[in-house]
Amino acid sequence: MGLREIESTLPPGFRFYPSDEELVCHYLQKKVMNEILTGGTLVEVDLHIHEPWELPDTARISANEWYFFSFRDRKYATGLRTNRATKTGYWKATGKDRMIYNPNSHVIVGMRKTLVFYQGRAPNGVKTSWVMHEFRLENPNAPPKEDWVLCRVFHKKKSDESYTDYSGTDVDVTDARLLFSIFCSF
Repeated sequence: MGLREIESTLPPGFRFYPSDEELVCHYLQKKVMNEILTGGTLVEVDLHIHEPWELPDTARISANEWYFFSFRDRKYATGLRTNRATKTGYWKATGKDRMIYNPNSHVIVGMRKTLVFYQGRAPNGVKTSWVMHEFRLENPNAPPKEDWVLCRVFHKKKSDESYTDYSGTDVDVTDARLLFSIFCSF
């Protein structure tokens, strides 16, 4: 089923904006346990084959963020380092991992790693505006070699850049803010 076919079955105004906790506790947990995921909103993608700008066409739901399941590939057969290289660049981790808690039991159930895409090869890569949040389960009993992750990919824009809205027209963010402030003053 293609992207447009799936979107046509959704109710008007539907947006897929799950919280970090929902991504880990509902979607990723079920994927790892081989449970059936209803809705078909997430697809499996090998992030080493696709460049970030190709991912929106692969996604099931169009928005400003795209969600995928991916298998973490290890850089070395006996090592723990993850291979995050593509044909034209690589994903580089930034900052420290964020803990994801189960909303009911307040137990750590997962981690979120933030990565930025660089074009070229390290250490001379050029930073881009593509960002990925990689979610993984926090389970010390899981095999360390191969595991599923859930990825949220988005293109981070500067506040003065224009962006394309859902209708396909360019919207200047500054103009949009001005219109919003005028609208709110009535």
